[in-house]
Amino acid sequence: MSMLRYLARRLAYVGMMLAGLVLITFVISNVTPADPAALAAGPDATPEMVATLRREYGLDRPLPQQFLRYADDLLHGRLGRSIQSGNEVAQDLARYVPATLQLVILAMGFACAVGIPLGMLAAVRRQSWLDHGIRVLAVSGVALPAFWIALLLQLVVAVWWGWLPTGGMLSIAADPPPTLTGMVLFDALLAGEWGTFLDAARHAVLPALVLSLPCLASVLRVNRAEMIEVLGSDHITAARAHGVAPGRLVGRLALKNAMLPTLAMIGLRFGWMLGSTVLVETVFDWPGIGLYAVNSAIAADFKPVMGVTLVIGFLFMLSNLLVDLAYGWLDPRTRGA
Repeated sequence: MSMLRYLARRLAYVGMMLAGLVLITFVISNVTPADPAALAAGPDATPEMVATLRREYGLDRPLPQQFLRYADDLLHGRLGRSIQSGNEVAQDLARYVPATLQLVILAMGFACAVGIPLGMLAAVRRQSWLDHGIRVLAVSGVALPAFWIALLLQLVVAVWWGWLPTGGMLSIAADPPPTLTGMVLFDALLAGEWGTFLDAARHAVLPALVLSLPCLASVLRVNRAEMIEVLGSDHITAARAHGVAPGRLVGRLALKNAMLPTLAMIGLRFGWMLGSTVLVETVFDWPGIGLYAVNSAIAADFKPVMGVTLVIGFLFMLSNLLVDLAYGWLDPRTRGA
């Protein structure tokens, strides 16, 4: 199967999954007992005011008509209006998504930069004290609750030691850099505003670290297991017998084969990390889509919750599509799967 046909097949899968996600989010948002129109009108609203809002938001129509209208709006880039903020959900997401992506990119970069080398080291030093220590780190990263680690780091690092701020994306007195990507850290770097860059980096350390731990642990464990299997294979044994240098043997020959399952884990963890931002952003008061979704859910404002769900689902599918394409490029045998 050619790469073009492989791409078309994967895009068709993404389209079907996206359609299913739209249907599921719509159904779930409409089976909740709360009445968004009544909540938006307030406790002192009359039945006529509630009915007016219900007509304005299209909540008085039958569910099939509401779904068709919702699907048509999505095709035209309209995600509805937030009852809580009064803004278009698309406008709110355009402001909050870059902050979340900044956090996820930093966390993913840290997890890969640390997890892959540690997995290689644990495989090379298998059953040594170093290997046991690395495996304890991997198990702890998955087993310990993220909110507990976040609160502990806030207490120790931010409150007791005063090394880093407890939350937020910038200090109150700091002026944000010119908006280029929407990600404050990278915008400050591109604008050459080093004071703002350092301030944004200090605010990002703790939430990015907490968000990265489950991904780091998973990448480490998968890479270690695959490296052990590859290092025991016949072609590595033959290369070792022919005098191939240990560094080239491990860093190029073995790692290239071990990276295929690791790459799949990275793609999956990217999507899970987007969902995990809800907890991390709430604890660290990080102005991203996770905190936006929590505040909207508390107010029973369903349009933003649906919008956040669709954005996270789409980014999750996109990340897995890129992983599938990388898989097909690295190993042509997978194109027929």
